[in-house]
Order: sequence, then C-alpha cells, then structure tokens
Amino acid sequence: MPPATPSGPASPRTRRDLCPGVLRPWPADDGALVRLRLVGGRLPGARLAAIGEVARRHGDGDVHLTGRANLQLRALPLDADGAALRPDVVEAIADTGLLPTRSHDMVRNVMVSPSSGLAGGRADLRRVAAHLESLLVTDETLADLPGRFLFVLDDGRGDLLRDCDLGLVVLDDETAQLRVGTAWGPVVPLAEAAGALHALARAFAAARGEGPTAAWHVDELGVPLVAAQPPDPRLPDPAPPLPYGPVPGGTHVAAPDGVLSPALVADLAARAARGPADLVVTPWRGVLVP
Repeated sequence: MPPATPSGPASPRTRRDLCPGVLRPWPADDGALVRLRLVGGRLPGARLAAIGEVARRHGDGDVHLTGRANLQLRALPLDADGAALRPDVVEAIADTGLLPTRSHDMVRNVMVSPSSGLAGGRADLRRVAAHLESLLVTDETLADLPGRFLFVLDDGRGDLLRDCDLGLVVLDDETAQLRVGTAWGPVVPLAEAAGALHALARAFAAARGEGPTAAWHVDELGVPLVAAQPPDPRLPDPAPPLPYGPVPGGTHVAAPDGVLSPALVADLAARAARGPADLVVTPWRGVLVP
C-alpha cells in the first residue's frame, strides 16, 4: 500500500529530541548518563560482563535497565568541554561490542517479544528484528531518526501490544499486521515485514520536517503514513508481563529497582556462558536467561 503524500508535520514540538546515547550523553546530577540500545533486548553474556566492568571502572558500578529493554550507565565522566563523554570511556564502551554503529546508534530502538524463538509465540522474530536493524543502520537518510522513535514487534502472544511508532503483530507463521502509530496498517508476508517497516520509517523521515519543530513520532505528522486498516480478527488479546522465575524457555531474573549490581552481572554472565542462547533484557526490568 503506497504511503500517503505528506502535507507537513503537525508536531507540538519546540525543541529537538534529546534522548541519550553513547555519543549524546545526558548530563545528570551524578555525571553523564548514556543509553545502550539492544535490538530485541538480546545481550551476550560476555558483553554484559564487559559493560559491567565499564560501569565499575568509570561509573556508579551498576548496569541499569530501561522500560524499552535497553541498558543505561550512570555517573560517567564528561570531557573537558562538558558536552560529551571522555574519549577513553567512549572507546571502552565501543570495545564491549555494544556500540555497533556510531552514526546510527540512536535509531536502533527495536523491541521484540522477549521469549520469541525460545518458547511460544506464532513465529520467531529474531531474524526479522536483525534484518530490520540492518536496513536501518545502513540507510543514511535515517541517521537523524529521533532517539525516541520506537519499533515494537509482537510475535503473536500479545505481550507487546504497547504504544509504538512502527511495528507489527504476527497473525500466523507467514503473515503479520503492521502497526503505524496508533493505527493498524496492512497485513504483509512476514518475510517482507522488515522491508515494509523500513519503507515506512523512510516516509516518516521525509515527512517529519526539520529543525526544533520536527516531529518525534508518527502520530505527530499532519497526515497518516498509510491509510488505516481494520484490525485483523486474528490479532491476540493483550497478555500480562512475563512473570519472574521459571518460565517456558528459561528463567526470568528480576533486576531490583531496574538495577543489575556487580554481583548480579557476574551471576547472569556466568549463567549465560552455560546456556544455549543470548540473555534477553525484558521491558519489565528483568533478564531472561534461556
């Protein structure tokens, strides 16, 4: 379905998005705060151990989890100008492998049903998420996508029927219905879903405007990106958050107050080394150990 012709943004914004990243830290009272984006929450245990060491050496010692299944480090040192992280800290973070792109770090906001591919769900979305990430980070026109712009991929279990800018919900093992802001988009083959979401992201980037009034979100545009479609009758009902403790496919470990202490980081990394797959940071401030 072709995108609507944009007539210009209807954004209420009066400033640029300031969502933090490694190269754009937030100057908090205790030092710089940076966010590390994990596509689908996936986190190899060795990388968790490495970023825990960065937190211990340069920050407050803890690794913090966000409601978007990302990581944050706090109390990091700024450079002499006070506008960026000290260069050696940036390199220490990059050495962990958790800064795979510097030009597109802010656009890698892709949430996925945490148990996808491990247990339950209608399809394994890990390849779809990886394909989408590849399309996003190799597209120069998307380097300035707002840091708050969010993709959400629900594998049909209904656990991520939450607000997003673009996303999908799996209907069966071959199809998914796209989400476009608060509206439903077309039903597409799952094999084409990443490309469809990439095309919509490009349409948003072209329509959002420029400068401090540019839109941050799809629903702030003056017209819809695509004509709204009725929700497919196969869409799931909303599911509750993944409980802590043993769950199908692994164990969901709680992070008290959203904090992974050095001891918990070491424990999770050791458990991941014995497990069959990467750790998965969840939107409920926990870590799924497969």
